[in-house]
Amino acid sequence: MKIFPAVDILGGRCVQLVQGKRESATAYGDPLSCATRWLDEGARALHMVNLDGAFGTSSQNAGLIAEVIRETGVEIELGGGIRSIDDARRWLETGVDRVIISTLATQEPECIRALSREFGRDRVMPGVDARDGQIAVHGWQEMAGDYIGWAKRFEELGAGSLLYTNVDVEGLQQGVRFEPVKRLIDAVGIPVVVAGGVSSRSDVAGLKDAGAFGAVLGSALYSGKIKLKDALEECK
Repeated sequence: MKIFPAVDILGGRCVQLVQGKRESATAYGDPLSCATRWLDEGARALHMVNLDGAFGTSSQNAGLIAEVIRETGVEIELGGGIRSIDDARRWLETGVDRVIISTLATQEPECIRALSREFGRDRVMPGVDARDGQIAVHGWQEMAGDYIGWAKRFEELGAGSLLYTNVDVEGLQQGVRFEPVKRLIDAVGIPVVVAGGVSSRSDVAGLKDAGAFGAVLGSALYSGKIKLKDALEECK
């Protein structure tokens, strides 16, 4: 299983949010410095979110993200504000390994097929952001149907992997809810990376046992509640 430290960017700074709320942001410095820190501690992949894009400005932070791609040369999955095929294409051409498309994937599901054909399915990662069994869209403010049903449809359309985020526990540092994770992993045949609530070594172990392809470490990593070296050791 892979560990993906989160490098979320808002206003040019690396931040962490609680429950996706902008006003909850805690800043941790320059994005490249944060990325380099995790790579120096052993990470080999990064999970990046352009939060300014998620809040409405898709081109915001493009230069910073391109700098992280160029300077690190590691595997990067990127989401946040990707609202069109052109947005996704632009990031893929910039050099990210995978784009995470969430609301767009439910509004225009055929975009998954189009991007998979153009760039290869391994570079297309729909986001399955779920709350109470429903997929959450538009900044997690609206529900759009059963998350398992959507996940299966994304796979059928050509997605190479899925990012599952348990919105109920995201940013709270209170642990993973494993039942919905296991349901999703058992329902599809493509890799699933899990975000939301990963706060301890036992969370990482549980995700590995459940068959997750990867785990995103965010708030708990930045606060020191979980150490990157412990998470990486658990994956061996």
